[in-house]
Amino acid sequence: MPEDSRENPEDEFRDMLRELLSGNAQFDPSQLASAAGLPNDPALLEQMMSQLRNVLKASEDGVNWDVALEQATKLAGGSSVVSLPAERSQLEQSLHVASLWLAETTEISELTVEPRLMSRTEWVTATMPIWIQLAEPVATSIANSLSKAFKEQAAEGMGELPAGAEGVVRNLGGTLFAMQLGQAVGQLASEVVSGGDIGIPLLGPLGEADQQAALIPQNVVAFAAGLDVPIDQVQLYLSVRELAHARLFRHARWLRLQLLSSITEYARDLHFDAEHMAEALEGVDPSNPEEIREMLSSGAFIPPKSDDQLAALERLETMLALIDGWVDVITSDATTRLPRSAAIAETVRRRRAAGGPAESAFATLVGLELRPRRLREASAMWRKITEAVGPAERDALWSHPDLVPTAEDITDPTALIARITGGPAAPDDIDRALEDLLNDDSDDRPHEKPVE
Repeated sequence: MPEDSRENPEDEFRDMLRELLSGNAQFDPSQLASAAGLPNDPALLEQMMSQLRNVLKASEDGVNWDVALEQATKLAGGSSVVSLPAERSQLEQSLHVASLWLAETTEISELTVEPRLMSRTEWVTATMPIWIQLAEPVATSIANSLSKAFKEQAAEGMGELPAGAEGVVRNLGGTLFAMQLGQAVGQLASEVVSGGDIGIPLLGPLGEADQQAALIPQNVVAFAAGLDVPIDQVQLYLSVRELAHARLFRHARWLRLQLLSSITEYARDLHFDAEHMAEALEGVDPSNPEEIREMLSSGAFIPPKSDDQLAALERLETMLALIDGWVDVITSDATTRLPRSAAIAETVRRRRAAGGPAESAFATLVGLELRPRRLREASAMWRKITEAVGPAERDALWSHPDLVPTAEDITDPTALIARITGGPAAPDDIDRALEDLLNDDSDDRPHEKPVE
């Protein structure tokens, strides 16, 4: 690198961008690969440059989500191993037994679609449409704001830009975001054990009535390796849990749309402004793409949450806790035959509460964590409801959004149980105050004294 380029990083970045804007890829593409967090693989770099050239040729602004899918499938495929026929046979048998056990625990009907055994790559391909739906509002906002900030902060040092450069930068920012999403989803493929492992239904188009259950054999084996529990018990437990999760979303047809809509609306409400973006970009060396990548992956561009967003996030966390808590109770009741079911359940709860590295990466990227923080409290609530009213009345609470327990019910389900059983509800503050007033034997009642 010439000495003057090292002394003037803005000039180096200017030259690189001008070459890219002109469609000439003679500069070092490894710099852009570093910005996307990719290895210095010549074949992968050529593929990336082809994708970016397509972005430059596009007439409309937008995010090239094909990049996310390609990055995720490549990363997942690099670590995938073919499951042995014996492993698949054991899991298929586990799913069959799990369906029979669930029939003894809940009246919610079984699935109409056969469960699938997926490779990591198949899981990426099947779930990517939902990941894109969740991330698209954030990607679009970041790309637009990055373009504005780039124009305001960097244009002075680059001189006059070619026509349409702002739109190209917007597309480029969106594409880098898509690459980061692909990295996160590709890594998630090595962590999740099933279709509903992270609490939201990822399989199948949003409008589909039937839900798909799935297990990833390779990841089930890896999960079991960290436990001092026989593999067949782990397979049965995870099979029951996955089928219970899928059955719930098939039974409550409204639940999937409401849950995913809440997430996308939350993400869409993230407002990025040029001032916030400029503050985030302050001090960044424009010749070092690694800094840009780190800012994307660290969530530095995500603005602080507003009060409305914090309230929406609390509602979302409550719903996730209700879902996971119900699945916990159903799974616990259905797996009483397994000697080590309690140990497996505790591992699953801790895993859901903490989240894995890839789940944390996705949360940082889009500014949203999908963790049920009140999982144990929700499980305890569903247990009390089950003991008080039975499985049928418990599961009927999912028949309509207005019947679903609230955050207050998680704290104290007494009033909810009374409402279901038709018994007296627990007194609230007003009831107690009225009762105290009626039972007051003192003479100090100024409101009852006659007016003189």
